This record gives sequence, C-alpha cells and structure tokens, in this order.
Amino acid sequence: MSSDPHQILVNNWSATSSVCDWRGVTCGSPHRRVTALNISNLGLTGIIPPQLGNLSFLMSLDMSGNNFYGELPHELTRLRRLQVLDFSINKFSGDIPSWVGSLQGLRNLSLGNNTFTGFIPPSISNMSKLETLRLSFNPLQGTIPREIGYLNKLKRIFMYYNQLSGSLPLDIFNISSLEMIAFQGNSLSGSLPVGICSRLQGLTWLDLSHNSLSGRIPSSLLECSKLQALALADNNFGGAIPAGFGNLTALEHLYLGDNNLDGSIPQEFGNLKNIEFLNLGFNSLTGSIPAQIFNMSTLLKLGLQGNKLSGRLPSSMGYGFFNLEELPYTI
Repeated sequence: MSSDPHQILVNNWSATSSVCDWRGVTCGSPHRRVTALNISNLGLTGIIPPQLGNLSFLMSLDMSGNNFYGELPHELTRLRRLQVLDFSINKFSGDIPSWVGSLQGLRNLSLGNNTFTGFIPPSISNMSKLETLRLSFNPLQGTIPREIGYLNKLKRIFMYYNQLSGSLPLDIFNISSLEMIAFQGNSLSGSLPVGICSRLQGLTWLDLSHNSLSGRIPSSLLECSKLQALALADNNFGGAIPAGFGNLTALEHLYLGDNNLDGSIPQEFGNLKNIEFLNLGFNSLTGSIPAQIFNMSTLLKLGLQGNKLSGRLPSSMGYGFFNLEELPYTI
C-alpha cells in the first residue's frame, strides 16, 4: 500500500502488538493464523502487495471502498481457503484474470465498481461453491459465458451497467438455486426463453431493463411465483402483456415501460396486492384502465403515460390510493 491518508493503519498496525490485535484482522484458534482481513472504506490508495498471497489461512478478504488500482496479483491464487473476496468500489483495471477460477472455495466474489475491461473469463465456472457473483459497473465486454450455468449453487448474479452483448445464455436459467438475476444496463439482445421460470422457483428479483431484448414477454414468467421485482423496461418487447401477471401476488416492483407492448392492461393486475411501483408507460397499450388498478392501496408510483389508453377515469379514483406519491399519467 502506498498511501494511508487518514493514518488509520499507521496508528493501529504496530510492530509492538500482535497482528491478531490489529484493526480489521481476525485470527483463528488455536494456531492464531490470520483468517479474515477487512480494511474496507478506509480511503487507502496503492496496489495490492503480492505478499498478501502468503496469508494461506485467509478465508475472507474485504478491501472494498478504497482507491486501490492496478491489476490483481497472481499470488492471490495461493489463498486456497478463501471464501469471500470483495474488491468492489476501487480503481482496479485490466482483465479479470482467468486464474480467479482456481479459487474454488469462493462463495462470494465481488469485483463491481472498478474499471475492469475485456471479457468475463469462463473459468469462473470452476468456482463450484459460488453463491454471489458481483461484476456490476465495469466496462466489461463480450458475451456472458454459458459456463456460468455450471455454478449450481449460485443464488445472486449482478452484472449491472457493463458493455455486455449477445443473448442471455439459456444455461443460466437452469440454475435452480438462483434468487436474484440483474443484467440491467447492457446491450443484451435476443428473446427470453419460453420456459424461463421452469427451474427458477425461488427467483425473487429479475432485472433485465435497459437492454435490447425483443420478442414477447413469456407467460412462463408466471411460474416464478416468488417474484418481488420484475424489470423489463427500456427494451424492444412486443405483443400483449400476459394476463396471468396478476397471479404474481408477491410483486412489489413491476417495470414494463419503454417497450413496444400493445393490447389492453390485464384486469388481473388488480390482484397485485403488494405492488408499490407499477410502470407501463411509453408503450402502445389501448383500451380503458381496469378499475381494479385504482384499488391498489399499496401503490406508491403509477406510470401509464405515453400509451393510447381511452375511456373515463372512475369517479372514485384516489380513494384506494392511500399512499400514492406520483402519478405520471396521460391518456
């Protein structure tokens, strides 16, 4: 490390005291070897010293929220016991090295909010115990490796705002442990698989907004009965909204705006008793607004503007909107 501007480590890491007493250091017993290092959010600057790879008993390494830069040193491959690796919110650059796949005990890999470039290495699939993968806010390019589908313990995958392109690998939708999928803000194309939810019974969060996806919204999304957030906004989806969406009663956030959707708003939307954010704006929806929508007492924001809706608003409009904060609505 080349800079400790707040003198935090200078004042807490002393040669006169045991390493195990240093700030951010955790040691295991009975051998008193360093098992965890947390120096997150300390304003530190510099490169990662290769000597870090000598901490062979390390299980958790959190250096997030600093100003570390440069490439990741190959010596980190010696950390065979590592389960948590968090380098997010720094200034690391270069490719994500293929050797990360050798850290086969990892359960959490967080490299988001850096300046990593190049492609996502398919070797990530070697981390068979991985549960959380965070690569958001980097300028990563290329396609999403289909090999990620081999991570059969994966629960959360975040790749927000990169420069990823190509279609969504079908293999990802076979990971039955997935709870959260987030690919917002890329250049992904193609259509969603017809049986998208056949194996994703535990999925609670699906965010594919701000891409170039097309085709119809598959009705099989109704099989993801635990969905709390579904975001498909700002794509090129067409056709009608599947009527059964009203059966996704756990939904709190539904974003379908800025697409090419047509047809009417399904009356079944009135069954969304937990909905807080509903955005259907800037499509080509027609017909009247189902009266049931105006009884959604949990609704905070409703977006219907930019469509071709017709008819009259009910005289009782507003009585059911106890919590409504915003109504960007025009017929």
